[in-house]
Amino acid sequence: MARSACFVVAASALLYSVSCFVAPGTAPRIPGQGSGNVAETDVAPALMQEPVTGSFSPLAVGAAIGLLVAVFGARPAMAVDLENGESIFTGNCAACHAGGNNTVVTEKKLKKEALVTYGKYDVGAIIKQVTNGNGSMPAFGDKLGPDDIEDV
Repeated sequence: MARSACFVVAASALLYSVSCFVAPGTAPRIPGQGSGNVAETDVAPALMQEPVTGSFSPLAVGAAIGLLVAVFGARPAMAVDLENGESIFTGNCAACHAGGNNTVVTEKKLKKEALVTYGKYDVGAIIKQVTNGNGSMPAFGDKLGPDDIEDV
């Protein structure tokens, strides 16, 4: 829902910016007005009174579409700090979970298959496990902050 709202706001801003940057068309020329050149007055009156009705700038539309693609095509910023997570894991978890293994309960590895089997292949479940502990795993909620646990 929030993504849809962001898209609507961005599309509205895009349309508004396009309307601001589109160059206005030229005004219709009326015979007898202008630079006074003889060549201008010799043109047929029907051609001179045809107004330019649209004000369209392909450059402005292209720039606006390019901006929209750049904003929505960009990768989202990651909420976790990978370097911090690696250092926290090395300092607190690697003693039992080196290489994604488990030295205490060998079948409960940190590999996708084992995490799915034991219902831990979910960020919320992993955060709960690390924070509160379970079975032979100690709780790290008092030792690590919530941001550090999320980074791991």
